[in-house]
Amino acid sequence: MGTLKAWDAINGAEGICYAVIDGNQEEMIYVKNIEAKIEKVKSEIKVLGQTGAKHKANGWKGSGTMNMYYVTSAFRRMMVEYIKTGKDTYFDLYIINEDPSSEIGKQQIWLKQVNIDSIVIGKLDIDSTELDEDIHFTFNDVKIMQEFDKVVGE
Repeated sequence: MGTLKAWDAINGAEGICYAVIDGNQEEMIYVKNIEAKIEKVKSEIKVLGQTGAKHKANGWKGSGTMNMYYVTSAFRRMMVEYIKTGKDTYFDLYIINEDPSSEIGKQQIWLKQVNIDSIVIGKLDIDSTELDEDIHFTFNDVKIMQEFDKVVGE
């Protein structure tokens, strides 16, 4: 029986996130962590003669959260534009895991049509030496641009 090589466990700090907003690529060096999830949407199906409910997948939804240093106005600008004009902004995110000490290579995920749910519009905190913020978002499509290589055990 094989075991995972310790150096193949991915260091969460080894990677990068890019945003493509209105055709402009921005390296999001201020992101502390980002997590995107896909959740199946299911219907409950009742069947005669059975007391338990069954479940059938009939769709999905993508959502996520970014925690970042409070150092960019880009997302506040998007939200204010929506408030003032009604024009909403959709953009793409690329999340790349690439730990140079790992032998399993890198993974690149492309989140398409990302849309901000909420932002912090202004913030002060006398107990903090560095401000941060959480940004919640949804996305409408996803593609795995590059997969990790196969894990080979010891």
